[in-house]
Amino acid sequence: MGVTQTPACCRLIPAAVFLCGLCFAAQSGRTIAYHLEAAKPLSRFSSAQLALLMKLNRADSAHLARLTRIVVPDRWVPDELLYSPMPHVVSQLSEEMKAIVVDLAAQVFGAYENGRLVRWGPVSSGARRRQTPPGTYHLNWHARVHVSTEDPTWIMPWYFNFSSSQGLGLHQYSLPGRPASHGCVRMLAIDAKWLFNWGEGWTLDAGTGELVQPGTLVLVLGRYDFRSPQPWLQPKWWARGVTLPVEQIAGRK
Repeated sequence: MGVTQTPACCRLIPAAVFLCGLCFAAQSGRTIAYHLEAAKPLSRFSSAQLALLMKLNRADSAHLARLTRIVVPDRWVPDELLYSPMPHVVSQLSEEMKAIVVDLAAQVFGAYENGRLVRWGPVSSGARRRQTPPGTYHLNWHARVHVSTEDPTWIMPWYFNFSSSQGLGLHQYSLPGRPASHGCVRMLAIDAKWLFNWGEGWTLDAGTGELVQPGTLVLVLGRYDFRSPQPWLQPKWWARGVTLPVEQIAGRK
């Protein structure tokens, strides 16, 4: 029985449709504008909209309700990646199976697979007196719940350490809409849990405890300007988004 071959022109149609879809998605992302509104009452928003507003305003649900004004998109679409201020593609990370990039100035993280953005979310890094040091790190070990050795009242769910020497980790904790931690990188619960399962920790030699294979790359970039208003509360800032230092990423050590 002969095999019926699909004409080449027909085989190209699905690819063309896929590419058109990507172009439409990218175009849709560019056309989303933002404006400021009074925060209350938050009841006017759906649960899905509130989840996005927490990301846009760098505040968890409790702190979002305390804000006077919040940044709101002019339209709502299901794909949260279209709202990301982080670049959708970082070619300098194309050879990294997985990588986390934290931009301190914008208080946001991006998770990348082979240089393509797969998730983004808000963070709260170190406060003015305990600023998170920028640099190149890797995910080390994780714990479902980690209790700080510095203060036992600091209980951190979905904890993933990225600097054992400095005691720094990515984990769930309150996000007040500004840098407020003691050096760690705080995340929303939904993002911290996702990272806990997605990230890969280090591999240590069972006998010596020496490092055999580092975990997922973590790049902490830039510095937060404590003297200026939060940039994400300025609607025009969203048109620019985050510009990553590509030369620094390419030359990471």
